[in-house]
Amino acid sequence: MKVGFIGLGNMGAPMARNLAAAGHDVAGFDISAQVPEGIDAAATAAVAVAAREVAITMLPDGEILRSVAHEIIPAMEPGAIMLDCSTVDVESARAVAEQARLAAVHALDAPVSGGIGGAEAGTLTFMVGGSEDAVNAVAPLLDVMGQKAVHCGPSGNGQAAKICNNMILGATMIATCEAFALADKLGLDRQAMYDVVSTSSGYSWTMNAYCPAPGIGPASPADNDYRPGFAAELMLKDLRLSQQAAEAVNADTPIGAHATEIYSSFVEDEGGKGKDFSAMLPRFVARSRPAAR
Repeated sequence: MKVGFIGLGNMGAPMARNLAAAGHDVAGFDISAQVPEGIDAAATAAVAVAAREVAITMLPDGEILRSVAHEIIPAMEPGAIMLDCSTVDVESARAVAEQARLAAVHALDAPVSGGIGGAEAGTLTFMVGGSEDAVNAVAPLLDVMGQKAVHCGPSGNGQAAKICNNMILGATMIATCEAFALADKLGLDRQAMYDVVSTSSGYSWTMNAYCPAPGIGPASPADNDYRPGFAAELMLKDLRLSQQAAEAVNADTPIGAHATEIYSSFVEDEGGKGKDFSAMLPRFVARSRPAAR
């Protein structure tokens, strides 16, 4: 397929490389990152998507997505597909989809899970919102870049699935780290804690697959001095998106809201920026229960 790829940073570059390696004709553009080898460098985003069947975007936020959409949609052929893999607010995803519809372009919001490692290995999971016909049309590309794609419904639902998933993830990681810190102070060995919880009702992905305690369970960023697999500031971004969405639809998410507050403090006031989101564990280990008033 002929693909234009906009946004060639840590996630976009390996995704584009995998498409080119699989034989797809890929043109790329990024305002600052270098275009990877094997990708035809375009002078502008509009040039990258002109006469292409699919335009893929991987961008930092909804505001930038809207700006890029205004540039590329007029340059796309009627019937072409805009596949946005960014994680943005639901409102922006739906606004871009409507802009695309008016230009006879199909739009899919398809945020991903799996991080940089998944992008490099081609094992991402895509959560896709938009028409089923458009999803089927880009299936050959999704199969190269990922191991699973779930059609979540109409435009915006891919973003909805992503932020709901990551609200659970952020809150669960906090609870997992709290439990390890409590176990330490109760004199419970971390390995014993893991052996019990990982096979009991406390089982979770944050415990069993991404354990925040160094040397416990499968290898994770905790074993690499908390260098990020998924950075704490990205978790904070997703949690803020979840609360923005909750406010828009009047949903009560008190645990999600508190998780957002905790990650906000960690990233912005406690040196958590640039660390993995599981670095919450040493944060809790160093803290004590606030004195009763």
